[in-house]
Amino acid sequence: MSQETQRGLSQGEDIEFFERELASFVPDSVFDAHCHVWQRGAFALPDSLAAFHTVGFEGYLELMEDLHPGRRMAALFIPFPPQPDRLHQANQWTAEQAAVHPDFRCLFFVAPDDDPEWVREEVKRLGAAGLKCYHTYADVKPTWEAQIPDFLPEKFIKVADEEAWVITLHMVRSRAAADPGNIKWIRHYCEGYPNMKLILAHSARGFQPAHNLEGLSQLTGLDNLYFDTSANCEQMAHQSIIRILGHEKLMYGSDLMASHGRGRSVGIADTFLWLGDESPVWVEKHTTIKPVLVGLEHLRSLKWACWSERLSDSAVEDIFWNNAAKLFNVNS
Repeated sequence: MSQETQRGLSQGEDIEFFERELASFVPDSVFDAHCHVWQRGAFALPDSLAAFHTVGFEGYLELMEDLHPGRRMAALFIPFPPQPDRLHQANQWTAEQAAVHPDFRCLFFVAPDDDPEWVREEVKRLGAAGLKCYHTYADVKPTWEAQIPDFLPEKFIKVADEEAWVITLHMVRSRAAADPGNIKWIRHYCEGYPNMKLILAHSARGFQPAHNLEGLSQLTGLDNLYFDTSANCEQMAHQSIIRILGHEKLMYGSDLMASHGRGRSVGIADTFLWLGDESPVWVEKHTTIKPVLVGLEHLRSLKWACWSERLSDSAVEDIFWNNAAKLFNVNS
């Protein structure tokens, strides 16, 4: 990476925000349980990351200095949902980046039509910790309303159970954790395949936290169900998981590259929206607003959730390190 990009993307308002809001909250050790690395040309980058054509192990560490400077880092690298003809390359390269350090792990990206026995062999060959899927590979329209088996078929759950793998799931459908179909399939997969560990990304995609408040009580009692916080800026999304299912089920995730946009997610009505650099909302009658990095807004929402639930320092350390370290067998 060039000299001018090695400092990441922090600006003055980001540094001030971190020192004021987060420096005393973020623990010394951070396991990032949901982040993406990528190679040049894999997909169109947002303008904010245009200088970072490729981000592997070293680039990841540089960018994390924007969010939690000076901390010990480990991470679960997830291939960014690549073009179908680059899946093999993305999985291979991501595994190579994770292999640089013994505290890092990776997931293997699967498409619904993949042969499960081929997937089994590839995951073992690459040393991956499990699987990642994504709704854009579902053969339904619109994919945002896909049922979970449309992009995470049960054949993969069976193999994951046999191999004790982790699966990270970004569920979709308009009401997320409150959707009856999502509840049905999550319970079916977790109860039927107890050796598989399922992580619901983005705090159960609770960008509208009312969906978590409605649905999470129907997902209790599942020992192999976990959550990562990735890029969700709504305090109540995290807080509902802590209160209903316990802080031991929750893991911090930056969601690089989303972490390095500017703005935040906002729950509204029975849905949510994203405010970004291009959103025409940053001028109020008395001031001009300079949005900070999404990753910083996300961290503040997690701080507020931990404060509201009166979590101890050790419980906060669980969310940022211990829960993931235990799940992924990383030394403390």
